Amino acid sequence: MAEKLKVELVTPYKKVLTEEVDEITATGALGEFGVLPGHAPFLTSLKIGELSYKKDGVISHLALNWGYFEVENDKVTVLVETAEKADEIDLERAKSALGRAEEALKKLNPEDKSFRVYEAALERALIRVQVAGKSGRR
Repeated sequence: MAEKLKVELVTPYKKVLTEEVDEITATGALGEFGVLPGHAPFLTSLKIGELSYKKDGVISHLALNWGYFEVENDKVTVLVETAEKADEIDLERAKSALGRAEEALKKLNPEDKSFRVYEAALERALIRVQVAGKSGRR
């Protein structure tokens, strides 16, 4: 059994992360899950949420926007629409997006065509604010 997981996280625009980590946690369509070295192979979809990983005792956080997560032979491949490291998130911009989404949802009926769009925007903004808060910035 390997002592580390090889993780590669990719968006359509760039490779965001290539690391050997001790463990990784993500938000799947059915809830949060964790992976350690020696994990059984599996493939799952990811929803808007947080991905965190531990490397040498340090935990790092990223905000993700929909994608897929695969584990095979101690290699983790994460393919997502967008991914932002906690320290790269513009907190003020994320808070502003959160406010705009909340205001839009107040004015819409759940049957409205735009409701789901703003609901997803709210979810993305909320995750970005939460993850940015874990960056250690002051």
